[in-house]
Amino acid sequence: MPDIKHFDPDAVLETVVRLFWRRGVASTGIQDVVTATGLNRSSLYATFGGKQELYRAALRRYLEQRSEPAFLRLAEDGRGLPAVADFFAALIEARCSGPYARWGCMVSSAHAGAESSDPDVRAALDRHHQGLREALRAALVTAEAEHQLAPGTDPDAAADLLALLAYGVNLRSRAGADARELGKTVTATLQSLSAR
Repeated sequence: MPDIKHFDPDAVLETVVRLFWRRGVASTGIQDVVTATGLNRSSLYATFGGKQELYRAALRRYLEQRSEPAFLRLAEDGRGLPAVADFFAALIEARCSGPYARWGCMVSSAHAGAESSDPDVRAALDRHHQGLREALRAALVTAEAEHQLAPGTDPDAAADLLALLAYGVNLRSRAGADARELGKTVTATLQSLSAR
């Protein structure tokens, strides 16, 4: 007879995403997961595996539900530099206000943590970076076609610069950086790329 789960694995995974996102994987023990989810260890292990497997599943969910939709919106937005400006404005708002303020980004935290040595985590981080960079590049190619970029601006190099800026916003916001100051940095960067 199949084991009947008396809990929603999807809801549990969302709780775990928020736990790892807020606290980081190194600071989160399996007892923290048990306490946050209300499940016993055997149920967690039977459903998700150990802590590392649970973290991988949480990271995948974070990417699928938070990062990838934002990248898709940016890549499909046909406005060029205004789309990039709006992407960063939304990023700063999400990182500095609301329910997840000062949590930073689960991905940026993973880049800086020991968990990045796990090959599966590293592959997910590389896919995330590529998605971010490609979305920024798509917006910059549009900006170039619309004559919004300063002469000689290379969309590939500019996409790399802006991807690094996004990571910086994520890390600095977690450390308590002021939203206005982050916004000034983004504005100055975009002005350096702009034809106007």
